[in-house]
Amino acid sequence: MAETVWKKQKHNKQYKLLIMALPFMLLVFFFNYIPIFGWIYSVFDYVPGVPLSECDFMGADYFKLMLQDANVLRTLKNTAVFAVISIVLSPLPMLFAILLNEIKNGPVRRFVQTFTTLPNFISWVIIFSLAFSLFSSDGLLTGLFEKLGMKGQSLLSIKDAVYGFQTFLSQWKTLGWSSIIYLAAIAGIDQEQYEAARVDGAGYFRCVLHVTLPSLMETYVVLFILNIGNFLNTGYEQYMLFKNSVTAPNIEVLDLYVYRIGLENLDYSYGVAISIVKSLVSIALVVLANLVAKKVRGNTVI
Repeated sequence: MAETVWKKQKHNKQYKLLIMALPFMLLVFFFNYIPIFGWIYSVFDYVPGVPLSECDFMGADYFKLMLQDANVLRTLKNTAVFAVISIVLSPLPMLFAILLNEIKNGPVRRFVQTFTTLPNFISWVIIFSLAFSLFSSDGLLTGLFEKLGMKGQSLLSIKDAVYGFQTFLSQWKTLGWSSIIYLAAIAGIDQEQYEAARVDGAGYFRCVLHVTLPSLMETYVVLFILNIGNFLNTGYEQYMLFKNSVTAPNIEVLDLYVYRIGLENLDYSYGVAISIVKSLVSIALVVLANLVAKKVRGNTVI
């Protein structure tokens, strides 16, 4: 009798959790799965205002056009460059969390964490305005460099500085926010491991090297594999704001090109075709990364 009551209470608790998760499941369904039906526009020459049944059927013509479009290859190269740089710098949030954890002064630690997390909530429009006031031809820092006898060229109009400058802005904006999950992982490390290491004569550096880093690697690998799916999803807001006639060849990424083709040029079908290929490549990358994780770690993430 007692076992039956316990099972009933367990089932009721599970139902409550399911009901709590249902609104978020519906949001994911409406915003992530229903738009997939829009992929059908990629095989038609869609004209706004004209029923799809009356549009010309194009088949795979738009997908073939992608292979001949030099702009697709150019933007794909830019996207790959930004993505590779992002992957190379992916350990930075983990290292920042380790350094932040070593600050023993509570108020100072909270100030640093708050100061580095706040930029994540600042829109790219405001960041562009700040960068323009600092690095434009008449900007504060540009003028300061000129007074110091240095070359005062605007960073916003240097083609070769696009990759480094945009990566710096992106890291500055997200570093503190991305380190939060690593701080939570550090807080969950058994303190007896540190005590045992100190008994063996390990200092701060060796404790980090032999205790903290190995404990965080599981979290890092999981996040790395999940983020592999966003290899081509670099976004477009940042690059659209900083794009100009000089930096356009290096700053236009695939998402920005799709935005320009689909919404500015009103070529919806071609834009959808490019987005489909990008989504399929992202799925393939996640599956590949998952298989590699199974070979290396012995278990999978998804």
